[in-house]
Amino acid sequence: MTQGLPLRKDVPTQETWDLKDLFENDEAFYQTLNQVFQSSKAFKFTYQNQLKDIETVERALKDYEDILIQLDRLYNYPELRVSVDATNEAAQKVNAKLNTMSGKIAGLLSFVDSEILALPEDMLNQLQQQSNYPHFIKQLKDRKPYQLSTEVEQVLATLTPTLRSPFELYGTTKSLDIDFESFEHNGMTYPLDYATFENEYEDNPDAEFRRKSFKAFSDSIRKYQNTTAATYNMQVQQEKIEADMRGYDSVIDYLLQDQEVTRDMFDRQIDVIMSDLAPVMQRYAKLIQRVHGLDKIRFEDLKISIDPSYEPDISIEESKKYIYGALNVLGEDYVKMLESAYDNRWIDFAQNKGKDTGAYCASPYFTHSYVFISWTGKMAETFVLAHELGHAGHFTLAQKHQNLLETEASMYFVEAPSTMNEMLMANYLFNSSDDPKFKRWVIGSILSRTYYHNMVTHLLEAAYQREVYRLVDEGESLTAPLLNKIMLDVYERFFGNAVEMTDGVELTWMRQPHYYMGLYSYTYSAGLTIGTVVSQKIKNEGQPAVDQWLETLKAGGSKSPVELAQIAGVDITTEVPLKATIKYISELVEELEILTDQIEAG
Repeated sequence: MTQGLPLRKDVPTQETWDLKDLFENDEAFYQTLNQVFQSSKAFKFTYQNQLKDIETVERALKDYEDILIQLDRLYNYPELRVSVDATNEAAQKVNAKLNTMSGKIAGLLSFVDSEILALPEDMLNQLQQQSNYPHFIKQLKDRKPYQLSTEVEQVLATLTPTLRSPFELYGTTKSLDIDFESFEHNGMTYPLDYATFENEYEDNPDAEFRRKSFKAFSDSIRKYQNTTAATYNMQVQQEKIEADMRGYDSVIDYLLQDQEVTRDMFDRQIDVIMSDLAPVMQRYAKLIQRVHGLDKIRFEDLKISIDPSYEPDISIEESKKYIYGALNVLGEDYVKMLESAYDNRWIDFAQNKGKDTGAYCASPYFTHSYVFISWTGKMAETFVLAHELGHAGHFTLAQKHQNLLETEASMYFVEAPSTMNEMLMANYLFNSSDDPKFKRWVIGSILSRTYYHNMVTHLLEAAYQREVYRLVDEGESLTAPLLNKIMLDVYERFFGNAVEMTDGVELTWMRQPHYYMGLYSYTYSAGLTIGTVVSQKIKNEGQPAVDQWLETLKAGGSKSPVELAQIAGVDITTEVPLKATIKYISELVEELEILTDQIEAG
């Protein structure tokens, strides 16, 4: 039997992140949590029923911001602790303690929005013009028609931990409860868990191995489909209840409110990709089938590299050359941030038992970003790392130039800086060699890692979500068979007859935590649309386009996503950027076909 992942305690310290900048230890966390609770009580005592003039509101918002900075620090620490080792009891205890206290603190602070929105309209307008938090005030004003009474808002805020329970339950089931059975291949027994399947097996070049691992994985998660469906149903029904209470026409309208995005922008992103990108990606799937000599291409074959034998291995140390080389176009200060990320252990590279899947970047305002990744030694990991460091660069600049209340950009925009970095990485690699095999590998990586992941995988999740919320708005309750059907229908619509849908495809909805984060999935394609256009501007225009982009990043959440894109020179109120991005993807597939013809011709 092959060896499984090591325990967290056995991985090299240098491959783990250092959380001491957040809290020296768990005891310091508990002390700060208590202090913030006391500060929140004092804040309420000082300001409740007093927010009646601009000067008092502004003073309160500054004190409010100070508390939120500490809360942001407190929220990040347990998440970082648990995500690297869900089996760690001390980390679980820290997380549980925060959940217990967070609702109480939220309830104490909830009056701020209510009292500001109770101000006369002319005073609200004056406040927006004079405040140090103008965009925050604008967002509040936009929510005013849907604001409930102060008492109800306080109850909802206090219930926050309970309302987050579905997400917690999903994570517990996924990380701790699913019992994966090993599988055999060529006389060897292979261990299986979420991380190993998604990081190691899913793109294995051996078709028989890949298909066996997918079947074993699907058979294991299928046993938990009813519990996971019930958990997800809890999530969406809660969202439906709140949407109705607040007077929104639909759950989608309610979830789009904070993103500052119209329903047309949301629908366009899904509809145009489903119609225009689908035939392009079907061509790509057929090319994968041809290169690998497959009798047919199945769902579980879509993640494989165009040329696995060519992809070089890469160490963490060697990755610096590519990260610095690709991203130095963004300037000296940006590169210094990258160096700090490596040198000061902002990044958790380790692979270990109990570690969550995927990759993310957390950016507490109190300290600096933390990047979560599982380094497999594959060259394609440089794209993942560049992506997450794109978030780090964004928040480093935003936090330097904006206060906390205006630092976080709309979810619609937030994936643009990360996916833009992937495009810069692609441009850098593409220019580093004229070897047709290397060029084909680079383009294949862009298509499989950047575009397939962000504009297909996540976009199909969004199409699935949209159908789910349509049914919920009609009063439906979700069950595993219904969710399976929706997921399978979406994949069949996108890939048509080009790809065979194996048993297990329908369970894809079980694998993604994004569904517990509102309308997040579609924003990857929205961000990549902006990132693609900006990366081409940088390639063609040079420093002026770089300067525009850095100004966009510095703006943080002080502008709407439409305004942020405008600073970067992109108009996302039309379909032009999306159509241009799909055209670029089509050209990449065409170039991949030409390079393959050249290579096969010898």
